[in-house]
Amino acid sequence: MSIRTEIRGLDIEKKIYHIRGKRVMIDHDLAQLYQVKTKELNKAVKRNLIRFPADFMFQLTDHEAASLRSQFVTSKKGQGGRRYLPYCFTEQGVAMLSSVLHSKRAAFVNIEIIRTFVRLREMIISHKDLQQKISEMEQKYDDNFKVVFKALRELLVAPNIDRPKKRIGIRGND
Repeated sequence: MSIRTEIRGLDIEKKIYHIRGKRVMIDHDLAQLYQVKTKELNKAVKRNLIRFPADFMFQLTDHEAASLRSQFVTSKKGQGGRRYLPYCFTEQGVAMLSSVLHSKRAAFVNIEIIRTFVRLREMIISHKDLQQKISEMEQKYDDNFKVVFKALRELLVAPNIDRPKKRIGIRGND
């Protein structure tokens, strides 16, 4: 299997989070895609910090990291896990990573990630267009269709991505 075929099979969309009002990818997910250690990825970034302004990359707060920890399934700080808070990269930050990571795989991964960000943006735009068309139709038709329009609006409401996911499994006595 070629690198390109393998990368196209990755589910990159599931690795994009909505944090601080931005779509971002977490350093350890990127490292996994690039097949490097998270520590190596962050070292390459730190050697080139001038390329990563605050709108390209930021570090999570303790609270943000704690709320996402269950999704990452990682251990707590000081228990063999990460010693530093994760970094988040925006679409521009991911694009900039290609200038600090020089492998063939990194180039192909970046192309697929950027394509995924573009697809998400297009879906959001078409979603807004659909909402506008429903509003126009609602004004045009009488009260008999109010129930239909209400149901359509409920389907179009995006789920709250920032909300932490429910834990699954057996809980011990806390």
